[in-house]
Amino acid sequence: MKKINILKRLYFEYTRKHLKQIFLSLFFAMFVAGSTSAIAYLLDPAIEKIFVEKDQTLMVIIPLLIIIAFATKGLSLYVAKVLMIGVAEEVRKDMQCDMLDNLISADTALIEGRHTGKFISILSNDVNHITSLVSVSLLNLFKDSLTLIGLLTVMFFQNWKLSLIAIIMIPLASFAAKTLGKRIGKVATEQMLKAGILNTYLIELFKNHKLIKIFQQEKYENERAEKFINDVKEKSKKISTIFVRSSPIMETLTGIMIAILIFYSGKLVLKNEIDVNNFFSFLAAMMLAYQPVRSLATVNIAINQGMSAATRILPVIDEKSKLTENKHDLEIKVNKGDIEFKNVSFKYDNQDKEATKPTLNSVSLKILGGKMTSIVGHSGAGKSTILNLIPRFYDINSGDIVIDSQSIYKSTISSLRKNISLVSQDTTLFDDTIRNNIAYANLEASQKEIEEAAKYSFASEFIEKLPNKYETIIGENGTRLSGGEKQRLSIARAMLKKSQIILLDEATSSLDSETENKIQDAINFLTKDRTTIVIAHRLSTILNSDKIYVIDTGKIVGEGTHDQLLSNSTIYKNFYEKQIRKG
Repeated sequence: MKKINILKRLYFEYTRKHLKQIFLSLFFAMFVAGSTSAIAYLLDPAIEKIFVEKDQTLMVIIPLLIIIAFATKGLSLYVAKVLMIGVAEEVRKDMQCDMLDNLISADTALIEGRHTGKFISILSNDVNHITSLVSVSLLNLFKDSLTLIGLLTVMFFQNWKLSLIAIIMIPLASFAAKTLGKRIGKVATEQMLKAGILNTYLIELFKNHKLIKIFQQEKYENERAEKFINDVKEKSKKISTIFVRSSPIMETLTGIMIAILIFYSGKLVLKNEIDVNNFFSFLAAMMLAYQPVRSLATVNIAINQGMSAATRILPVIDEKSKLTENKHDLEIKVNKGDIEFKNVSFKYDNQDKEATKPTLNSVSLKILGGKMTSIVGHSGAGKSTILNLIPRFYDINSGDIVIDSQSIYKSTISSLRKNISLVSQDTTLFDDTIRNNIAYANLEASQKEIEEAAKYSFASEFIEKLPNKYETIIGENGTRLSGGEKQRLSIARAMLKKSQIILLDEATSSLDSETENKIQDAINFLTKDRTTIVIAHRLSTILNSDKIYVIDTGKIVGEGTHDQLLSNSTIYKNFYEKQIRKG
């Protein structure tokens, strides 16, 4: 994306709505420029009237005017900066909201395709550069340009010959800034990438802290942490180093200019072409011009940093969902809950494009409404993929999936998912109260409905023993609860949704027998008279199924009841016998 296109988008989508505050800030920037110029100009009459002519009246008036000029400058600068900070923070909020809106509604494939640490880095670190671009660079560009114009006017008023010499510094400073700006833009992009990698590592570090301890890899992780932190440090150091290179350049240019001016002014004074008071006023204007010239020289650097950040932020905002809806799509009406896969083939985006075997290959199956259907097979056979396709977490490559004779691809996604609940072995909970975790399925649910769901999921057994009961904070992903307790909350949440279709993804795996029995009883309440699709390794779940499908390498290789499959399916028989031996 070209810089001009980035700037256009930032203006039209984020800053244009704040033009009133921006123009008001620029209005006060004019006062900054005017008062700065007045300070330089006042030195001429101050020297002439006070020190040369010894005017008693102006000896009081001129210092008062200088105080007023400085106060006006300070107050105007304060107001201008506060206004632009407000605009910048609004832009930050809007960009972060746009990113989060897009990420929240994004495809599962997009979220799974990039580590959360990189998203967090873009949301927090990269947006700061955009904020700086708006709050600092934009204001400085106008304020310092106006100030420089005002001071140049004073300088030309005092002596046009000296002004022509002094003005040479501006293109020299601009050339230096342009060169540094290109360099810093490249390094800024590298620094943001390193910051994203560090964020990714930190999330992994905290998530796997028990693993680190049990395998005694503290030293290894310390070394890795130091490397990631050092990478970010080196890039940040490089940016700062390039940024401060402008100081020796500007100081040298200023020194050269002052030396030339003093030499040339001396000759003009000797020729009586300029008075001493004119020279000092001119010199003051030029010295005051040093700050805006230096600031304008570094604006280009800050803009390049902002541009680098925008090249990472805008693609996240622009990411379009591959799960498209048509304007003619209707709300799906689920009554009985019959589900049918018709020659469904599917391949994940990250699979080898040359691979001949997709995850699912021409899969056809019928799931009876109000009944329990189990899907069994070896790991990687495609069981979880079948579950993920029903609520359209992913879209199929070919074929069709219909519910009660309605294609889910001709129905709105929201109406489809409204009729589906999912309980997985990887229970997902929020660092919030038990009440809010259960109510996540229905934010309008009453306390009575929440307690009823907890009762039938057997979650109330442990909830009532907690000091704060339903107001207990459970920690990140429920770290303060056992596996069985988390699973019961997940089931309670699904119960509260009261959907017709229930997806169970190995919901009772990795639980002890006593806990499994409670979870199984809770599942029986949840799935009663509802269409239930189960992926399970436990015999207890499979034996209760009305129908079982056997899947192997993406194909349905067997179907029937438990007894029928024992007679007709070698794969299922082997699976069953392994379960017997485990039992």
